Amino acid sequence: MSPKNLNVLSKTHKLLINKLKDKQTFKIYKKFENHLNINENFIVAVSGGPDSLALSFLAKIYSIKHSLNVKYVIVDHKLRKNSTLEAKYVQKQLKKFSINLKILTWKGVKPKKNIQSIARNERYKLLVNETKKIKIKNILLGHHLDDLFENFFIRILRGSGLKGLVSLDQKTQNKNVNLIRPLLSFNKKDLIYISKYIFSSFTEDPSNKDDKYKRVKIRNFLKQLEAEGLDRKKFLLTINNLKFADETIRFYTNRNLTDNVYFSEKKMSVILKENFFQNSTEVIFRSFTEIIKLVGKKYYPSRGKKIDNVIKLINNKSSFKVTLGGCLIKKINATIIVSKE
Repeated sequence: MSPKNLNVLSKTHKLLINKLKDKQTFKIYKKFENHLNINENFIVAVSGGPDSLALSFLAKIYSIKHSLNVKYVIVDHKLRKNSTLEAKYVQKQLKKFSINLKILTWKGVKPKKNIQSIARNERYKLLVNETKKIKIKNILLGHHLDDLFENFFIRILRGSGLKGLVSLDQKTQNKNVNLIRPLLSFNKKDLIYISKYIFSSFTEDPSNKDDKYKRVKIRNFLKQLEAEGLDRKKFLLTINNLKFADETIRFYTNRNLTDNVYFSEKKMSVILKENFFQNSTEVIFRSFTEIIKLVGKKYYPSRGKKIDNVIKLINNKSSFKVTLGGCLIKKINATIIVSKE
């Protein structure tokens, strides 16, 4: 980098650091710093909305203070006519603060049904592939407290169990890449404040206000609940208590997988010991789900109903052979063998 560019970068960094002189901005940043607390390079997933723009600023300050390499990427899904122009606009906005934003484009046929869910999965694929290319294993996502609440109610409507209800964790993994959500306890109003204070403006995806989507309906429903006196702190306390219960089940699930599973030498198949099924219903369900994911080499689990049906077969049949999630599952007398299909 030339001396001239270094001088411009230094001035930009100083400008950004000076933004912390604002009391509210400083308070929000310190909370962010405590929640992120990593010493490795990372990617920031940007969308252009207030959440991700606030994340972009907070992550930039963090990287300056901790001398880390941070990359910024935005996914252009090509689902709307102006999506490319919007991505380039966000790119231009961030460039003012020496933040280089790379645009990743989703190519191929676009879905006509279940659009948001499929687009979200494709976004993660593009993000994870990018981490592999540049050899960075951490992605920062802009999910915040409102997303946590929305996710909770969406999962209720789907009939999810405890694990599903509390599935939006601060840190998860996708193909050995860490998905980190440092804003999960932040209110959206604080993120809007940061975006307006630093960038003056932000883009809004029109689909965020289109009530044909389930998430938007849930968002509007939550606003009604708040108008009726919903206490956000108590709601969060309830979710956290459910998370504690989930951690307990997770502990026994991991113990079951450690104690009652025998792997073949090449790990192409596993044998489930009889004690594998001598646990609570939920522990058996989760343990078996993990086995199917592991052997079938799948990131997403098979549908719960299909898992339940196979477990019923195991309990009621002396022998059988079925396929599920890329696996061949066989029962011979009391022995259960799961191998790659």
